[in-house]
Amino acid sequence: MPVRAAEWHKLPMSLSELCINTTLRCGQSFRWRKSTEEEYSMALHGCILSFRQDATHLHYRAIFPSTLPTPPPSNAPSLAPSVVSDDDDTLALVRHYLNLEPNLVQLYEQWASADPNFRKRAPKFTGIRILRQDPWEALIGFICSSNNNIGRISGMVHNLCKHYGPLIGHIGDEPYHDFPTPEALADPKVEAHLKELGFGYRAKYIVKTAQIVATDKSLAWLEELCNPENPVFGKESKTAGQLEVGGREGYRKAHHDLLALHGVGPKVADCVCLFGLGWSESVPVDTHVWQIAQRDYKFGKGKHSSLTAATYTAIANRFRELWGKEAGWAHSVLFTADLKAFSERVIAKTEVKEEVITVKKEEDGTDEIEDVKKIEIVKRKRVKKEVDEPEQGVEVKEEVSTRSSKRRKAR
Repeated sequence: MPVRAAEWHKLPMSLSELCINTTLRCGQSFRWRKSTEEEYSMALHGCILSFRQDATHLHYRAIFPSTLPTPPPSNAPSLAPSVVSDDDDTLALVRHYLNLEPNLVQLYEQWASADPNFRKRAPKFTGIRILRQDPWEALIGFICSSNNNIGRISGMVHNLCKHYGPLIGHIGDEPYHDFPTPEALADPKVEAHLKELGFGYRAKYIVKTAQIVATDKSLAWLEELCNPENPVFGKESKTAGQLEVGGREGYRKAHHDLLALHGVGPKVADCVCLFGLGWSESVPVDTHVWQIAQRDYKFGKGKHSSLTAATYTAIANRFRELWGKEAGWAHSVLFTADLKAFSERVIAKTEVKEEVITVKKEEDGTDEIEDVKKIEIVKRKRVKKEVDEPEQGVEVKEEVSTRSSKRRKAR
């Protein structure tokens, strides 16, 4: 499909306020792909949005199809405005999607002052923001996440878009599809096809949930579950009330209503609430977070010795008490620090040691020094975030010079 590429624009942005290399890869969104070595791209709201980042600026552009895609994207203009070929509209979408309004540096300082564990782990993981994603996409994406990993989830979501989403355009030879509509996934034939593509039992959940949203409810129903402070793109924000122990009333209602859908349990519902509906106090508790709670926050004993429904609620309430209204944001920083993809930081330090070896003593009172060896010792500190282990030092010895002979007077 022919496309029209807009010029690159830039927005002042420190890596402490946003790091796209972490934010786009930490398991909250599954469609971002590297279109070049330093560029991330995704079809969104009827265009292909691309990002680059350096130390001081976020660079962005939108690529538009020359003709309207068919079928229309799931976020059609009747529900949320598509971006038109206008720089101001693209900037508005960028600000909305990346959720740039909260002051992230201040939030990190707030969480660090309240929590020594966050203060210890967060410095290597700055700039992680919670994206403001389309609710329907978040719902289906996290149904795919059940008993799964980020790589496989991304592959599943890519296949959904490739086979059922509208083609927006190409970057080079790579096609970019928007997310499919509920109607596109509600056809009963879709289930068998998704199973052929490796979705397993999730295929049935996707189709049945799509049928409920397409026929019994609507995308508007799903969007009404959004935090009014963080509505879908193009709608005005409103206040959402005060935080309570179990979260605000609107969050609790959204979580409850999502549980009625196929393939949605407490964790998936919390993921949709946090990443798709804008409820920042939502704290999804999966195996990673359960391990973090045991390791760093004294869960795993007594009545909370296993991850029951009561323990799930207790962990989420503890984090809301500790971190406040944006507990889900702070939780995502620690979750990212626990992911294998981000778990190792290797710092190499080289020391040169000289070993002098005396092999015999001469009659004239001098020492014959047969060998002088210079040995480089490279120490690598491996920091593992998955388990709370002491830092492991790995020494690699490499001889760089040998067999140097000389005489010196004995003193």
